[in-house]
Amino acid sequence: MRPAVAIALRATTGVAAVAALVAAGWFGWDAIARRPITTVRFTGETQRVPAAELDRLAAGLRGRESREVSLSAVREAVKRVPWVRDCAVRSLFPGALEIAIESHEALARWDEARLVSMRGELFAAEHEGELPRFTGPEGSAPEIAAAWRGIVAAAAPIAIPVVELRLSARRAWQAKLASGLDIDLGRTQVEQRLARFAAAWPQVSAEAAAATHADLRYPNGFALRGLPQPDRKPGPKARKA
Repeated sequence: MRPAVAIALRATTGVAAVAALVAAGWFGWDAIARRPITTVRFTGETQRVPAAELDRLAAGLRGRESREVSLSAVREAVKRVPWVRDCAVRSLFPGALEIAIESHEALARWDEARLVSMRGELFAAEHEGELPRFTGPEGSAPEIAAAWRGIVAAAAPIAIPVVELRLSARRAWQAKLASGLDIDLGRTQVEQRLARFAAAWPQVSAEAAAATHADLRYPNGFALRGLPQPDRKPGPKARKA
């Protein structure tokens, strides 16, 4: 056999071997991709996520061929479940999916349908426990959430929970205590004003408990409003001439 013919035969044989390996690999991958999904595993922060919603999603995935399932589509579907902030989806061959969940942690109520998370993000979910209420312009939830911790710390000496924090369109702050007392905090030095009021609380608590409004927007003090008026004693009756 001529050398040139031998080299050509070896090259042809090599190409055929590679093609056979590629074909085997393809058929092997195709066989795996055709396997139905039998296991859907949820990991991570699943405590607050409704188990029924996860079971429904898992039931919709089981039995489908792996090649028919888009991981990105699964991720978007899981993110629509209440309390789910984000998730990561990966295939565990053969026939298994693992979905790692990151959930929201509720900080406050925003409106009748939405909650505010510890990150200041709005999300729709039901919550039966007690939560403070945040009120403000659309898009201000992160700002209010960021201010919340400092305001609660400043009010701690009062020993009455802050149940509502409001931010007006003019960027003025107002807090409400569980006693019903509304507190105007102004736009600047909010924590300092509230801390000064809390420090004076032992001296004014008797009056403040009956007040409906405290205005802290004074340079060196505050004003209590809504106090009940003291009973006036009737003056002496005029004598008839």
